[in-house]
Amino acid sequence: MRPPEEVKRDMVRQWLAKADEDLDAAEYLSSRERSFFSAIGFHCQQAAEKHLKAFLTWHQIEYPKTHDLGLLLSLIATADTALADSLTEVPALNTYGVDMRYPGDAPELTREDANEGLRLANKVKKAINLILKDHI
Repeated sequence: MRPPEEVKRDMVRQWLAKADEDLDAAEYLSSRERSFFSAIGFHCQQAAEKHLKAFLTWHQIEYPKTHDLGLLLSLIATADTALADSLTEVPALNTYGVDMRYPGDAPELTREDANEGLRLANKVKKAINLILKDHI
């Protein structure tokens, strides 16, 4: 049987790998000539969500099955208020994750929205990786 710390470390690595996959997809789509702005926004929200869940998993903080980045940040604040405070603008990605997936629910994303999504997702990645780098 594997030690619990090893199991936890593996789960965090899996969350981070999935987050990186989403961010890589968003960056790839952003580099294309065709405008994939809604898909970019979706993958940015997913990348941010998965990075936040990696942090929560590392700290063994239970979280519900949710896409609400504000809720995840409120849980993160119980372990690291400075991190949560540094990411207060990230819940703006919430609408990119669900609302943008269906017609009529929200206006279409623009190039500027997609770029903002990439900025925020990369900000989350950088912050989480800085904290977790010595643990994984």
